[in-house]
Parts: sequence; structure tokens; C-alpha cells
Amino acid sequence: MLVLGGRSEIGMAVAERLARRSYDRFVLAARRSADLDAEENTLRQAGAGTVARVEFDADDVAAHRAVLDGIAQQHGPLDVVVVAFGVLGDQRRAERDADHALEVVHTDYVAHVAVLTHLANLLREQGHGQLVVFSSVAGVRVRRANYVYGSAKAGLDGFASGLADALAGSGVHLLIVRPGFVIGRMTEGMAPAPFSSTPAQVADATVGALLRRREVVWVPPVLRWVFAVTRLLPRSVWRRMPR
Repeated sequence: MLVLGGRSEIGMAVAERLARRSYDRFVLAARRSADLDAEENTLRQAGAGTVARVEFDADDVAAHRAVLDGIAQQHGPLDVVVVAFGVLGDQRRAERDADHALEVVHTDYVAHVAVLTHLANLLREQGHGQLVVFSSVAGVRVRRANYVYGSAKAGLDGFASGLADALAGSGVHLLIVRPGFVIGRMTEGMAPAPFSSTPAQVADATVGALLRRREVVWVPPVLRWVFAVTRLLPRSVWRRMPR
């Protein structure tokens, strides 16, 4: 199993659960990979036999393919790849600072497009593998309160949906995870939204969906129906919705 974004709370929670299900070999890819002692220890305590670390900068898209090829060559075929990097950004700053807006969109959309394209080609060559992509309900209908982040997630969701269709019949399976507000490091200090979840809950839903080879999973499931209704709200109402 490969986790791109080896410090991600959700990505690590997924990896820990797979370690408990007899997955033995893990690769954690992140910036400052030498500082992943806590994450490695967590996986070893869960039953992992091998935990490798690889230096990976999601924003350095030109280096993605070389990093992935190196991982595949050194650690063998990739069974599960969790793409778990991302930033929330500062909406107020992004509305005034175009560079910051571009930083958010680059990490949350452009970098994902690049790495997922490389991963899809790599797994096609293998003839098997599972990809996990973390979208968000923020991208299902973008809100005024976080439209920079939401627009990036909307783009990612659309890209991942199309890629999943393109991979049909190749032996490669792609799972899109659409969580609502997740209470964790990224949202520390923010008031939780209705139907919030924790990284552990998102990981439980993700692993269950992987085992059943589902295409999409909403966390919690009720959000699927909530957003089916909110799509019908007039824009004059929707633009006043909180984050």
C-alpha cells in the first residue's frame, strides 16, 4: 500500500486498518519523510511488516512520475494507492491574494490531476490495483463561504469520476470518497458543521468501500441525500450557507 501524503490523518487511518487486515508492506510518501517516525510506529503496531518512507512533494508535479517509478521498482507492484494530500487554505486571503488562491487550486486539483494520471498509467501497466481519491461534499455544490477550496474539489471530483470510467475493464479500480466536514488537524479551531465525521469514521467507510469495490462512498451516508436536496435550493439562499 502506498500513501501519498504520509502525514494525512485520514490516509494513515486507512493504512492502519489495512495493516490490521493483513496488509504487510507500506510506503509513506511525504515531504520531510525522515520525520515520519510516529506514522511508521503506528503501522508497525497495527501489524505492518515493512514500512518504507519516500520523499514526495505533491506540488512538484514534474517529479511525480520519477517518484512513482522508483517506488514501484523498489517495492514491487502497488495494490492500493491512497492519494491523501491536500490543503484547506484561507478563503478570505484567497479572495484578495490570487497567488494564494492558485496555491490551493494547484495542490488540491492540479497536483491531483498529474499524480492520478501517472498512477492510472502505472497501474494499467501492472494490470491491477486500487486507487482512493478523497473528494469532498464541498465540491458537490460549491458554497460562497469556501468557493476556492470547493471549486478545486469540484474539479477533482469530476476528473476522478471520468478517470474511473476510463479505467473500467483495465483491472484498476478507483474509489471516490466524499466526506463532509472532518474534525481533525486541518479544521482545528473551526466549528463543526452538521453531519461531521472524524478521520477514523472516514477511514472505516473507505476501507469498507474498498473491500466491496464500490465506486463512490459518502461519509456519513446521509450527506448523499442532503446534497440531493440542496442542489434544488435557489442561489439566493445557497450563497448564505456557512462553510
